[in-house]
Amino acid sequence: MKAFTATRDAAATVRLAEVPEPQPDPGQALVKVEAYSVNRGETFQLERPPGDGWRPGKDVAGLVVQAAPDGSGPPVGSRVVGHPPALGWAEYAAVPTGQLAVLPEGLTSVEAAALPLAGLTALRLLRTAARHTGHLAGRRILLTGASGGVGHYLTELAGAAGARVTAVTASVERGQRLVELGAIEVVHRVADAQGPFDLVLESTGGVDLPVALDRLARRGLLLWFGQASRQPVTLDFFALLTGPTSATIRQFSYADVDEPDSADLAVLVGLAAAGRLHPELGAVRDWRETPEVLAELRGRRIRGNAVLTVN
Repeated sequence: MKAFTATRDAAATVRLAEVPEPQPDPGQALVKVEAYSVNRGETFQLERPPGDGWRPGKDVAGLVVQAAPDGSGPPVGSRVVGHPPALGWAEYAAVPTGQLAVLPEGLTSVEAAALPLAGLTALRLLRTAARHTGHLAGRRILLTGASGGVGHYLTELAGAAGARVTAVTASVERGQRLVELGAIEVVHRVADAQGPFDLVLESTGGVDLPVALDRLARRGLLLWFGQASRQPVTLDFFALLTGPTSATIRQFSYADVDEPDSADLAVLVGLAAAGRLHPELGAVRDWRETPEVLAELRGRRIRGNAVLTVN
């Protein structure tokens, strides 16, 4: 079969190659991939591929053509979305059944492929935030790096829960859709955000994180979940003496869960099928254009999710 493999050179991109078709382990189903999503974080991973045998690909949607040998998971013929640890940018992928959810009628493979990594991140970020605040209704949230896939899901989910979201985007164009999804305000620099905020969801790092931290309310929470700027953060702890009182800074990883992803994937596809969560498809291309899409993601030229269709 054909699949994208890492070039493992300075280009940090991929090439289409012939690879063996996967043979599912007992807890895996074989999925004929119809679409997959490419995330900006995966472009960083391609700069330092993990090791021999690794291929990229975490977000897939398609058709189960071979059920798991141990009888777990969906049967043959099921339309599914999956979140394998890797190997998804291919014609076929062996996906652990705990990382699969069956698609409801009316939800396309293209829409579903945009859900896993970005949707799981948004869903679990807001759960973490709600555990700190008790609820989200009426809470003021500052969201940095808001124009990517995670930012769109966060804005819509938080807005639906009654939160007052201020989103930070690089341009007016990139922020337009966020207002439609529920943001009460869009600014283009963190310094322009008027706090105080009960929650800061921070994904850019660099010089923005200290500025965002300074806008926290008393006993507020800053959840750090990304480093889009790729710049290190420097905190002046003396500045905290005149900043927010008893602020909490917490690192967040969407993978820090004790249960398989299937239940949360089912929540996401259910919300999307009901029209309560809208994948923001910034680019939908043929999968042979994956190297070009990777370059556009690195250059921040795609708003929302990038999805590739496998013919």
